[in-house]
Amino acid sequence: MIDPPRLATLGEIAHNYDAVLCDVWGVVHNGRMAFAEAVEALQRFRAEHGPVILITNAPRPQEYVTRLFPGLGVMPDSYDAVVSSGDAARFALEGFAPGPVYQIGPDFDDPLYEGIELEFTEKAGSSAVVCCTGLRHLPDDEPTNYHAELEELSDLGVPMICANPDIVFRFGDKLVWAAGSLAQIYEQLGGRVIRPGKPDGAIYDLAFTKLEELEGRKPDRTRVLAIGDGPATDVKGAMREDLDCMFIGGGIHGDAFEDPEDFIRSAHAILTNEEAEAAYAAPALLW
Repeated sequence: MIDPPRLATLGEIAHNYDAVLCDVWGVVHNGRMAFAEAVEALQRFRAEHGPVILITNAPRPQEYVTRLFPGLGVMPDSYDAVVSSGDAARFALEGFAPGPVYQIGPDFDDPLYEGIELEFTEKAGSSAVVCCTGLRHLPDDEPTNYHAELEELSDLGVPMICANPDIVFRFGDKLVWAAGSLAQIYEQLGGRVIRPGKPDGAIYDLAFTKLEELEGRKPDRTRVLAIGDGPATDVKGAMREDLDCMFIGGGIHGDAFEDPEDFIRSAHAILTNEEAEAAYAAPALLW
């Protein structure tokens, strides 16, 4: 049985933790602008308690993720480091070098491949691995458009690296399909999927390496708080890593919370549906 989360702000529980691993999309910004109160909450935690690692399923290296921050309003003093699913996916790609790699995703995700000795192919039959960073024609593309392509690749036994395990992400006020939606279809077709990002362990290994560098010691996981809006990624990832988690309801599930008075009941229902358990929940990240 999954216990309901406790309604809390970060400020109310911060004394219990020495570090935060915080999701980005849907928690800190929505792709168009930062949430000022979330940025302030992270600034306060850093100033009063300890380091903040931003941990994102963005399928690009962290330096490309942070380039967007100034324009969005994510302040540099709100975090200590960033780790991305793209960073973790690069290690997975190196294991398949030189390929050939069959790409699924938009051109703006190409920085993922920079500096890795890879060959690329547009022919399913000659590929050693599929790398999926997203749908090609955002924001209105649909996963069903890829069924025949994915079926051909899965029938050939080509493994897929899913560089962004999120099913959807929020862009402004719109939910957009992400690479995880194609990985889900691929598995249903019998294909093998490698997910370097949340909820799997590779991205957390990078995050804890960063924490150890920042703190100069091995982190005490009972004193690390994970924050995110994805039950299947952020919350389940925290569960696998034995971390307390704060579920942010205003991200990808924001439309499900029509009655503010009934927030915890709705949050509990969403988490239970994903078999995910969070210690805390809040409509937004606040101090």
